[in-house]
Amino acid sequence: MPKPNKLIHETSPYLLQHAYNPVEWQAWNEEALNRARAEDKPILLSIGYAACHWCHVMEHESFEDNEVANVMNENYICIKLDREERPDIDQIYMDAIQNMGLNGGWPLNVFLMPDQKPFYGGTYFPKHKWLEILDKVAIAFQNSRKQLAESADKFSKALNVSEVEKLNLGINKDHNFDNSVLIQAYQKLSESFDWDNGGTLGAPKFPMPVIWQFLMQYAFHSKNPEAKKALEFTLESMADGGIYDQIGGGFARYSVDAEWFAPHFEKMLYDNGQLISLYADAYRFTKNPYFKEVFEDSIKFMVRELMDPNCRFYSALDADSEGVEGKFYTWTYNELKNHINENEEPVLKFLNVEKEGNWENGVNILFRHTSIESFCKAENLDSSNFKETFNSVKDKLLDQREERIRPALDDKILTGWNALQLKGLCDAYKAHKDEKYKAIALDNFVFLSEFVWDGTVLYRSFKNDQAKIKAYLEDYALTIQALISLFEITSDLKVLNFAEMLANYTIENFYDEKEKLFFYTDKNSETLIARKKEIFDNVIPSSNSIMIQNLHWLGILKGNSAFTDISNEMLKQTQHLIAREPKFLSNWASAFILKSYPSYDVVIVGKDAKKIQRELWQHYLPNAFCMAIEEENNDELVWKGKEIINTKTSIYVCENNACQYPVFTAEDAIALLSK
Repeated sequence: MPKPNKLIHETSPYLLQHAYNPVEWQAWNEEALNRARAEDKPILLSIGYAACHWCHVMEHESFEDNEVANVMNENYICIKLDREERPDIDQIYMDAIQNMGLNGGWPLNVFLMPDQKPFYGGTYFPKHKWLEILDKVAIAFQNSRKQLAESADKFSKALNVSEVEKLNLGINKDHNFDNSVLIQAYQKLSESFDWDNGGTLGAPKFPMPVIWQFLMQYAFHSKNPEAKKALEFTLESMADGGIYDQIGGGFARYSVDAEWFAPHFEKMLYDNGQLISLYADAYRFTKNPYFKEVFEDSIKFMVRELMDPNCRFYSALDADSEGVEGKFYTWTYNELKNHINENEEPVLKFLNVEKEGNWENGVNILFRHTSIESFCKAENLDSSNFKETFNSVKDKLLDQREERIRPALDDKILTGWNALQLKGLCDAYKAHKDEKYKAIALDNFVFLSEFVWDGTVLYRSFKNDQAKIKAYLEDYALTIQALISLFEITSDLKVLNFAEMLANYTIENFYDEKEKLFFYTDKNSETLIARKKEIFDNVIPSSNSIMIQNLHWLGILKGNSAFTDISNEMLKQTQHLIAREPKFLSNWASAFILKSYPSYDVVIVGKDAKKIQRELWQHYLPNAFCMAIEEENNDELVWKGKEIINTKTSIYVCENNACQYPVFTAEDAIALLSK
């Protein structure tokens, strides 16, 4: 057995994957950074995550190789970093690589001076190229130290240019949230729609739920039929594709092609939490039953494969099993034939199975070309019988698949990502009343409020019954967002008050009063070479854009105009950019919708409150927040003055702290909201 390096003492699955490499890896900590200064050696910072396919490839080719390890150990202080535990560091050095004019990605390998300033880097390198780079950088560090230091200083200065300055933010001086910005944003976004395959043009294709959430809200408010069509076509196409697990539910991280056919098979918690919300909302908006099937099966996947016994969610499933990408999810024709009856063979045709395989190495990725109804019509089959057969085949294949060697599980539990899943459960509960969704959400709330909150600060990561690493703005923003959603389905003031407490903490410890935006890191966090603000939406919406929406709703629910003012100030920073770059500011555009159209807080009080709340939830109402209490309660501002009139369950539709005269049916409330 090889001797372990210092990563053996870590909890991150990604770091532990490298604990027996001959490279003398260390985690990012004071000891490693001090050693670089003391020995006057450059730092080789290698960043990845546990489910990263090319990280595994580079480890096998280079980091497990003694020849490579000897060169690295002799010339560098080698630091391994899990980007999911330390997104603050990853963000800095990803920006640095891009400032160098290089393409970013993972694994991210960055060469730093002993003072942590970057001077060169890249992503995956094959062994021969990696050895060449290691030698060249080591020689340059010895012979051209002054030039490298100057280069590192230049990149470090670039990293410290304010995002507000760099992007020319804050040029809008008023709060006139005119929806003409939204029209321009939609027109710009529509230029990139892929009308052949769904999604946006190009490959690889990421689901990007943040884009489609904006499009759904825009379609609702603008009544634009093209926007609604693009949304529905994209969601159907993604769910038909190989990117969606046709047997077990849940989405892979992205498709390598433009057709959603061949996924990069890793499954991430953050994707699936958001996609559950997206399909649940889209089901309410379009009434398309396919979307209900997708979010229900995705929740089954999450519960079966990513949830621990205490309703906490793990981070990811690897793309590889037995060293082969996608082996767990793909099938040969004979494997499939062996598990089904003759009368079930149409299912193979429906899932586009070919005898020679439809993908590489003679295997099949299961995907759909069309709906069940269209397939049955073309094949002259009874659709209800086929659905029954299809579900039976799915169950059989899922049972068979469970006997295979499973992909590796990244079992660290991240606060912000759990919050995304919690919100997904709340949105699914609103779309389809399944008490299991609510029960899991409430248990997950216990995790967020008791296991990663110590009464003073949130923590980012939880593993082996230990919370570690102070939370980032992403964690606070996503947790507050999830708590607001949970409050809507529970009316539990403890949940709302916790959200308010976290919001106050972020304002005190993350907010930049001068630039009217939030930093990504707490003012009490470790000092790095730059303190960044997260502006652009990515696979997870930017933390600043989430905070705008959080403070908007908390301002209404708590009657706190200070929250509303900060929210308005933040949004006006990017107003001019939203129209120009909606693909990268979709969640800012969604926040803009909240400001451009009225926002309603609806309080239903009386014995039928929950029944009427459920009736209202059958409608997609993105600018309405519907709360239900069965008895009058004047102890909290949000309920104050909401009386039961003549023993009838009464519905109060409120806007800007003013409530209209109560109505008594969901239909009448919808009529008020529609005005």
